[in-house]
Amino acid sequence: MIEIPSDLNPDLVPLAFLLGTWEGAGVSDFPGSEKCNFGQSVTFSHDGRDFMEYVSHSWVLDTEGNKVRPLESESGYWRIDKDRKVEVVMVRDQGIVEIWYGELADQKPQIDLVTDAVARTAASGPYSGGKRLYGYVKSDLMWVGEKSTPEVPLRPYMSAHLKKVVTPEQVAAWAKDLGDLPDDGIAFFK
Repeated sequence: MIEIPSDLNPDLVPLAFLLGTWEGAGVSDFPGSEKCNFGQSVTFSHDGRDFMEYVSHSWVLDTEGNKVRPLESESGYWRIDKDRKVEVVMVRDQGIVEIWYGELADQKPQIDLVTDAVARTAASGPYSGGKRLYGYVKSDLMWVGEKSTPEVPLRPYMSAHLKKVVTPEQVAAWAKDLGDLPDDGIAFFK
């Protein structure tokens, strides 16, 4: 279910499906890097202004699904204009800053992004740019990322399937709305 907070900037309503904290797992595989399964937590939040704040942390998982060590962290800001054009400014822990542009698909919650500009620190590894696809599929957030380096042409490198995390505050709010249900619960279905 997509909820639109009453204090959400009206410009961001088309991106409301992203709001919240999402957790799940995925696969990472790129030449020159360790192939692994990873866990991920992603949060999209807002403060009433015309952008969403984005924070992502991922970690390597062992064969039993336990955290081994951090994999990647990134944060940034997402905006959308009246023509459904999306822009993202992102900073990665590897010393990379990116500007992404893309578009929200027509009639479905799906965003295609492509890097427009990349800046790297001296400590970062080789990186030329990338593409990402985010989609809201059956109440889950799924994404796939592609990247390129001077040595490796653009190719998929990470993808994940994330589920929305329900906070205690959300449960409490839902519980308030249940006040008019019958005590036995069965009458609700009659």
